Amino acid sequence: MIMSKRKLNVFLPLLFAVVLALGMYLGHKMPGANTGAQTLLFTRPSRAPLQEVMDLLKIKYVDTLQVAELQEEAIQGLLGHLDPHSIYIPPSSLQTVNEDLEGHFSGIGVEFNIIGDTVNVVSVVPGGPSETAGVQTGDKIIKVNDSLVAGNSITGDKIRKMLRGPKNSKVTVSMLRQKKLLPIQIVRGDIPLYSVDASYMITPEIGYIKISKFAGTTYQEFMDAMRKLTRGGMTKLVIDLRQNPGGYLDAATRIADELLDENKLIVYTQGKSYPRSDYRCEKPGLFEKGGLTILTDEGSASASEILAGAVQEWDRGTIIGRRTFGKGLVQEQFDLSNGGALRLTVARYYLNSGRSIQKSYADGRDAYDDDIMNRYNHGEFVSQDSIHQKDTIAYKTAAGRVVYGGGGITPDIFIPFDTARFTNVLTAMYSRSTFSNFAYQYYNSHKSEFTQYKDATAFTNQYQLPNEVYNDFKTFAIKDSIRNVAAINAHDEKEIKTRLKALLARQLWGYAGFYEALNKDDEMMRKAVDVLQKK
Repeated sequence: MIMSKRKLNVFLPLLFAVVLALGMYLGHKMPGANTGAQTLLFTRPSRAPLQEVMDLLKIKYVDTLQVAELQEEAIQGLLGHLDPHSIYIPPSSLQTVNEDLEGHFSGIGVEFNIIGDTVNVVSVVPGGPSETAGVQTGDKIIKVNDSLVAGNSITGDKIRKMLRGPKNSKVTVSMLRQKKLLPIQIVRGDIPLYSVDASYMITPEIGYIKISKFAGTTYQEFMDAMRKLTRGGMTKLVIDLRQNPGGYLDAATRIADELLDENKLIVYTQGKSYPRSDYRCEKPGLFEKGGLTILTDEGSASASEILAGAVQEWDRGTIIGRRTFGKGLVQEQFDLSNGGALRLTVARYYLNSGRSIQKSYADGRDAYDDDIMNRYNHGEFVSQDSIHQKDTIAYKTAAGRVVYGGGGITPDIFIPFDTARFTNVLTAMYSRSTFSNFAYQYYNSHKSEFTQYKDATAFTNQYQLPNEVYNDFKTFAIKDSIRNVAAINAHDEKEIKTRLKALLARQLWGYAGFYEALNKDDEMMRKAVDVLQKK
C-alpha cells in the first residue's frame, strides 16, 4: 500500500504535464481560438438563429425597436408557411376570442347599434344587469362614467370595452330617454352568449333549431330546445347550420350522440404526433328515430361539418343546401408567456368512412381564402353540376350511397343561392345597416302597433308590412345616401319587406323572432319541410 502511494507521487507531475499540454493543443484547435473570441472547453447549447437575431436586434441595433411587434410579425411569418387555421392570437384579442367560445362574458347586458355617432340600445338581456337597473330598449347612451361617447366618433369596439368589466364592478351609464338625461348605475354581471339562436315549431309535428356556433354552452342549449319542442309535439326536426363557423368538437359530438343510435363512430382525429382518438355514441339519444334534415351552406364549417357529415355517413337524415366550407383540421390552443396564445393545428378529422372534410391548402393561404369566391364565380352556388369534387376516391355511407371528401360536405339535396338578393341597391342597404337602423327607429316610435301580437308565431303569420312603412323606408334609404332607390324592382321589394319584418320581430322577440319571420318564405326551409312531410 505504501509502495503504491510512492509510485503515484512520482508519476503525478508527469501526468499533470501531459494533461496541460493536451489542453493547450485542443484549445489551439477549437473554433474561435485564433479570432480573439473566448472559448470554453465545454460549450453551451446553441440558440436557434431566430432567437439570436432577436437578441442582437435588442442589444445592437442602432434605433430603438418595438420588440413585441417584431416578435408578433415573426410569429405571423412562421405561421404563414403552415395551414390557414394555425393562428397567433395577440393578448389584446385573447379574452374576446375565449369569451365567444365559453358562452359568456362580464358586462351590463345590452345590445346596441350606432346611428349617426349615437349609441342606441337595441335590446336589453332579460334578467340581466341593465334590465335590473332600469335600462330600456330605445335608450341612447351619452356617457359611460365620465367619458362622453355621443357625437365622439365612437366605435363598436370602444363602447364594448367601456361597458365590459369585472363581475360585480359598477359603471354609471348616462342614458337619454324622452329628452331626459338619466344617470343609471349598473352592476356588471355574467352575460350569456347564446349559440342556439332560435327554436320553434314550423308545423304541429316539425320543429326547428338554429345553431349559430358550437360553444361551451351549446349542448345544454340544444337539449333545452329539444325538450321544449318535444313537449310541443315535435316528431321531426330541422337543424339549421347555415353560416355556422364551428367551435368546440365536444359540442358537436354530444349533439350527434343525441341523433345517432348504438355505438356508432361519429368522427375520429389523428395527426403526426397525435394518436387516433375515436368519438362514438355513448348513450341513448333524445332523438334517434324521428325524421331529420340539416341545412348547410358555404359558411358551415368545422364542427358544423362534423355534425352534418356524421348524419350523412349513417344515413340518419337528409342534408339540404350547398357544399360546406371544408375545414377538417383540429386546433389545440397553447398559452404564451406574453398573454397571447397559439392555436396550432395538431390533427385532422375523419368521418366514419375515412373521408376527410378538409379542402386543399396546397396553393397557399391566398388561394385558400379565395376558394368561396371562386366557387361562386364558376357557378357552384347556382348549379350542382358545377361542384368540383376534390378527392379521386369515392366513399360510401352505411347504406352504400356515394359521398365525397376533401372539400366539405356535399348536400344530398342542392338548393341554389338566390343571386338576385344582392343587387347593387340591396348590397348598399346591407353594408350601411340601413335595414336595421330603420327598423330600430320605426319600432321605437310605433311600439303600440305591435302589442296585438302575443308571440313571434302570431306575428309571423299575421303581420304584413304596410305600404306606408315601405315608402317610409325608401325615403329613409335616400336620406342614407342609397342610390337608385327609385329603380327598385319587384324582387328587391319582396326582399326589403321580408327583411324589415324579420328585424321588427327581432326588436320584439330577439333572434328567435328574427329567424321565425325570416324563414317563413325561405326556399331551403320549404324544401326541408317538404322532405320531412313526405317521410
